[in-house]
Amino acid sequence: MLSLMDKTNIRNFCIIAHIDHGKSTLADRMLEITGTVEKRKMKEQLLDQMDIERERGITIKLQPVRMSFQSRNTNFILHLIDTPGHVDFSYEVSRSLAAVEGAILLVDATQGIQAQTVANLYLAMAQDLTIIPVMNKIDLPAAQPKKVAHEIVQLLGCKEDEIFSISAKTGEGVEALLHKVVEIVPAPKVEEQKPFRALVFDSQFDDYKGVIAYVRVFDGQVNNNDEIYFSGTKKESDIIELGTFNPSLVKGDSLKSGEIGYIATGLKKVHECRVGDTITMSSGVPPLHGYKEMKPMVFAGIFCSEGDDYPHLREAIEKLQLNDSALTFEPENSQALGFGFRCGFLGLLHLEIIQERIRREFGLEIIITVPSVAYKVELTDGKEIIVRSPQHLSTPEKRKIVMEPFMKLDIFSPKEYLGSIMQLTSEKRGIYINTEYLDESVAVLHYEIPLSSLLVDFYDKLKSVSSGYASLNYEFFDYRNCDIVKLDILVAEEPVEALSSIVYKDEAFSVGKKIVNSLKETIPRQQFVVKLQAAIGGKVIAGERLSALRKDVTAKLYGGDHSRKMKLLEKQKKGKKKMMASGKVNIPSEAFLSILKR
Repeated sequence: MLSLMDKTNIRNFCIIAHIDHGKSTLADRMLEITGTVEKRKMKEQLLDQMDIERERGITIKLQPVRMSFQSRNTNFILHLIDTPGHVDFSYEVSRSLAAVEGAILLVDATQGIQAQTVANLYLAMAQDLTIIPVMNKIDLPAAQPKKVAHEIVQLLGCKEDEIFSISAKTGEGVEALLHKVVEIVPAPKVEEQKPFRALVFDSQFDDYKGVIAYVRVFDGQVNNNDEIYFSGTKKESDIIELGTFNPSLVKGDSLKSGEIGYIATGLKKVHECRVGDTITMSSGVPPLHGYKEMKPMVFAGIFCSEGDDYPHLREAIEKLQLNDSALTFEPENSQALGFGFRCGFLGLLHLEIIQERIRREFGLEIIITVPSVAYKVELTDGKEIIVRSPQHLSTPEKRKIVMEPFMKLDIFSPKEYLGSIMQLTSEKRGIYINTEYLDESVAVLHYEIPLSSLLVDFYDKLKSVSSGYASLNYEFFDYRNCDIVKLDILVAEEPVEALSSIVYKDEAFSVGKKIVNSLKETIPRQQFVVKLQAAIGGKVIAGERLSALRKDVTAKLYGGDHSRKMKLLEKQKKGKKKMMASGKVNIPSEAFLSILKR
């Protein structure tokens, strides 16, 4: 690894920004300039390892890499962590920030300051990191460098000449930025004489090496084959392998204070190595300050299409939780869907990504129930329970008070779209607080809004009414009283548990109508008429009919009396009626997805 005299030449930093402001592209240029990756192996978004990240063009997982860089005739070791930008993955950002001393705050010169720019900046300031403001995409014709520089000055209180102007795509200004990182990001505090302590900031599972912990070493040193101890889970293990990221795993002999690397623990049970845990050599060493546990905001049931896949689904979710510590789950049993899990997510994009990863990485076909939020319910007997699914919502006569989670919502938008955004948020039950102006053209609207209003298509509608310019950030605020009911969906007069949802009483009819209309468009026609109904308790409030496929039974007739034709049609009608009484309808996964995005 590093000799002792080189220790102070380490710099640990990460890149933070709003989604699609160019973080992964900037990381690519840094890898090229430092010669970390050979040119023939270079590809766009190199640090985005998952296929789904590359297809969608977004970063989902934080990704560390180690680079060597020459500045002022001195060789420096740079540890970079590339982070996601979407609000649903802010937990990845907060974990990255705890492992570094500096952060590059990247702002798109065509879009300016946006919601996650500010949210991530506050996370970095809470960790007392050195912030380097950087304006990206200055090569684009739509760039407004003066306007965006003014916004950054207003936000950070820095001087305009302290802002770096770069183009991550062409590489303009990136080398100068690296020299600045070396110059102003403080070297990690070296504690060589203290007992070994390392913070686990991420992890993954390998079939041969067991759990691989991504660590930042704060104190001491660890060598290959040393015995290690996990402070949180009280587990002991021998190190199978350790090393650094290049960005693939590169085996080494030791990790020392100030370095970022990986430790292959050999642990086969994924819950024995938790993100935020401290790795030491013995139980007597006090643990490091870990991470604040994230509270899931959206809950949905995940069930197997095939019942015998349940053990594989459990294994898949456990491995995903190791790689994504914001995911929570607990076993759930449904009369209609069998055994599955009630999972907690940070938002709808998080849910969508997990669903896609289960299908791709583990080859499982799954059913996702309609997402809901966690309601606090006070019962008439004085007990207070948390309800995460419609099936657990007690009948109205047993409920005294129902409370729903409210969020603090910040919407960043150009001034000309404020009217339409205000109209949208009031339709979604938002409570207006105030408006701030970053400059003469950009405003920040502050609202309090029920989380359930953000779940269904709020983000899409916000982008629609603001021509794509508005961005949002939200965080939990408190619980408030609400009037809700359980909405059941019946297909062919059979209730479909996966489609049940909790809705506001005054919106039940419009939501029910939307769902049955959506099902009518996505469920294939059957050999019999299918009734699609939305009901509250035993009362049907909305309905549609899916007409039957009909074979032309009179095609073989030629001539003869009209009664022959009527006789065959009557016989077909009786057969359809009999099928309708006992017919089962298989609901395709597209129908479930269409309701999630109603």
